[in-house]
Amino acid sequence: MHYTRDVEQFLVPHIGQLVLGDLTARQLNTAFARIAVTRNRSGQPQTACTLQHVHTTLRAALNAAIREGLIVDNPARRVELPVRERPHAVVWTEARVAEWEATGERPPVAVWTAAQLASFLDYVRRDSLYALWWLIALRGLRRGEAAGLRWADVDLHAGQLSVLRQRTTAGYDVHEGPPKSAASRRTVALDRHTVQVLRQHRTHQQGQRTRRVGAGKVCHDSGYVFTGPDGLPLHPGYLTQRLRFLVDRAGLPPIRLHDLRHGAASLAHAAGADMKTIQDQLGHANIRLTADVYTTVLPATARDAAEATAAFLLTASKPGAEVKQQIDRRRDPERPATNSGHRPGAGQP
Repeated sequence: MHYTRDVEQFLVPHIGQLVLGDLTARQLNTAFARIAVTRNRSGQPQTACTLQHVHTTLRAALNAAIREGLIVDNPARRVELPVRERPHAVVWTEARVAEWEATGERPPVAVWTAAQLASFLDYVRRDSLYALWWLIALRGLRRGEAAGLRWADVDLHAGQLSVLRQRTTAGYDVHEGPPKSAASRRTVALDRHTVQVLRQHRTHQQGQRTRRVGAGKVCHDSGYVFTGPDGLPLHPGYLTQRLRFLVDRAGLPPIRLHDLRHGAASLAHAAGADMKTIQDQLGHANIRLTADVYTTVLPATARDAAEATAAFLLTASKPGAEVKQQIDRRRDPERPATNSGHRPGAGQP
């Protein structure tokens, strides 16, 4: 959807009249400067995030032109853009929920507490996509990765799945291709409960196919893990709409589908997983992105850390005999322990 918007709203109006073979970085920098001062739907100048999206679309298009032999260099590589500030995920605490209910305003990126997530998963237990919600919430798959997952890429005996493709959208059209990056092509470990959830989902899927065929209805054996009643893979946009509907029905504070991925990182962090393991689980090329954006300290975890820190200090404040002797040797016996209320430098009466 972003690609179509980027081309129609920004690229065609600002560089559509330029000759592809003569395109320069200077022309592109001028074009992006003009795009930056246009207004978005809120009447504000375009954000750094929007400019980055447009730039990504342009770079991809020009890289395709290089592969087809139309140009030999990609001038978009030398475009200078404002730094994009990535929003940090915050947790839907009671105070934030109360503020959202009162004002209708929500943080750009927000994740549920473990209790809120458990409540949601319990609410959608009978939903046909329960296994998908569980998989994204616990293992952090992207929307396109879940939509493109095939049974051939899932090994329930070994307890793992391989992310080898994704289904993305351009407008309403769906495109299936390789994962987002080389790091996104990964193997994701599955715990025993997740394996059981996927086994039950496969049994239900096979039973549904048998019933439809028996009733004379069409049901494709497409090989995808998550499908509609006809057996065909789901449109990624449907997953976004379905989650929004279910969250509203469950009476929980709003989150985006991608926020479930944020939450998966936070849960893994709270459960004691190290940052490298979380990075590999999410398919990040840069561990800094994992640490800065995708791990939110959940309230209970933060309290446990605070209690542990205080306990450590209180234990250290009761020194043993050896430490006491060291202190006594260094302490001036003529110097009082307190100043008895006198200010330093105050004169004697």
